Amino acid sequence: MKEKNKEIKLDNSSYLVLENKNDCLNKEELESKYTDYFYVYDYILGDYAYNKLRLKGFCDKKNKNWNKINDINNKESYLKNQCAYECNYFLIKKIKEMK
Repeated sequence: MKEKNKEIKLDNSSYLVLENKNDCLNKEELESKYTDYFYVYDYILGDYAYNKLRLKGFCDKKNKNWNKINDINNKESYLKNQCAYECNYFLIKKIKEMK
């Protein structure tokens, strides 16, 4: 999935691919890890360490579930401090929920 700004659908939502370092986003692998836990987040960051995908949800400040830990403005700090050095990662943003 090379294109940035490509729309993907996961369960009840559509997402826009904002970042995709080294074309690492694998939709099938993302679908296998994606659960209803992520429904409340505005962004999902997926990073790879030891060839395993980890997912982290982030929010905009206007989201009622926002707190300092999941603030999207802390994405770079999360990548630097919680992820493997120079890891491949992707960032997707929820653009609409389907009813």
